[in-house]
Amino acid sequence: MRRITPKIKRCSPEIPNIWAVYRGPYRESIGALLLVATGILYACQPVKTTPQPQEDATGQPSKLNVYQIVTGDDPEEDRSRWDALFQTPQYVYGKDPAPFLRDHVEMLPVGRALDIAMGEGRNAVFLAKKGFSVLGVDISEVAMRKAKLLARENQVTIQTINADLNQYQIAPDSYDVIVNINYLQRSLIPQIKKGLKRGGIVVYENATVDQLKNNSGKNMRRDHLLNRGELRELFRDLEILVYRETNDGENAVADLIARRIK
Repeated sequence: MRRITPKIKRCSPEIPNIWAVYRGPYRESIGALLLVATGILYACQPVKTTPQPQEDATGQPSKLNVYQIVTGDDPEEDRSRWDALFQTPQYVYGKDPAPFLRDHVEMLPVGRALDIAMGEGRNAVFLAKKGFSVLGVDISEVAMRKAKLLARENQVTIQTINADLNQYQIAPDSYDVIVNINYLQRSLIPQIKKGLKRGGIVVYENATVDQLKNNSGKNMRRDHLLNRGELRELFRDLEILVYRETNDGENAVADLIARRIK
């Protein structure tokens, strides 16, 4: 019998081990040939890796870059990457609320709150401690579990929904407060406005294009960044209570607090 030698593309370090099976004492068997073929196909598959966020000056993951690097265009791949990122005992974003939310919480009407792209729950738990009834939505189940643990640690309760925000529908006229921190999905903004009750307030923060000038912003996608003045324009039909754009050399962000008046 003439031996048929498979053509092997050396695309994996496992190839030598697979080749050893073929060259072994059972090299003439059909089973061995099938094993080799299956092994080669598996070994030649491209390996998907989760991008690692850059670190800031303190050695911690940059809170802006975590979002900008991980978020992709494929929902299931996005979900897997976020789950992998949050699969650590540490809280990637920390346990403290976003400073902008913390500094302006007294402006917010206590009631029902929606936390968009909640992550590990730092903002949702903070609002719950302030007396809000909080619903957090996020694509990562791992992040939601950590958010619930953080809520338990702080002796409060939050509700969570695991959903892709590209598909999620915000219930209209339902929330006294909607919080959107470090997440930019322009198509969601009309829903945010409609989701507020009359007199309800949105708290919105995201990086701007000026972040590209900072060392921590070199790997960011421009379409995930707000243009100068864009956030104000997006909410121009609401009563804008607070608006600012800042760049401290580390983080360039736009912050907005606006109220639905009709």
